Amino acid sequence: MRLNKYLADCGVGSRRACDKLIEEGKVKVNDKVATVTTQVEIGDKVSVNGKRVGTGKKLTYIMLHKPKGCVTTVTDDLGRKTVMDFVKDIHSRVYPVGRLDYDTEGLLLLTNDGDLANKLTHPRNEVSKTYIARISGKLADTEVRQLEKGVMVDGKVTAPAIVKVLEGDAHHTRVEITIHEGRNRQIKKMFEAVGKEVEFLKRVAVGDLHLGGLQRGKYRFLTEKEVNYLKNL
Repeated sequence: MRLNKYLADCGVGSRRACDKLIEEGKVKVNDKVATVTTQVEIGDKVSVNGKRVGTGKKLTYIMLHKPKGCVTTVTDDLGRKTVMDFVKDIHSRVYPVGRLDYDTEGLLLLTNDGDLANKLTHPRNEVSKTYIARISGKLADTEVRQLEKGVMVDGKVTAPAIVKVLEGDAHHTRVEITIHEGRNRQIKKMFEAVGKEVEFLKRVAVGDLHLGGLQRGKYRFLTEKEVNYLKNL
């Protein structure tokens, strides 16, 4: 088995996150520093940062309403609050699927299922994410069409989006926007491309999985039906 898949199955992180750990020399197989091409066989001793890992874990799936003011990482070198501070009582070692910016709130999935995390975050799978944004000023119909067609962000045109104006006046507009890409600060940069500033941003759905009435800073376990839905996206 490829080492990144083995680590993902152990709940260390997504395959891409595990590749990074391997590249940084933090993973050993049978006490030797591993490379991204290392294969794992039955009986091998695998460790990350000196701590041995293994499979046989219980798979855990969680939905968290991430509040603003925390980072979507397992640890933070600057000592900031992370999303893991809200799931401290979870006995399984879970990690966030994808990310939400420090000042963005809403639906965040956490799991120790590396295969599912990889599926939900890989660009080729085009998993949709829906956000509610409050932006400065009035959003014109021409600007809605621009966002839907695609705008230039960091030198590349964004994929088509679904944009619905929910309410607004001359000072603010409340918008629902659905995308399937996951570029850094993408929603905010898309609105900047049409001359608007995002004042508030909340992710409310991943595919057809909705945040609902889950309160900020609270989490719940996904139902079997919800897990199966995500696996079949």
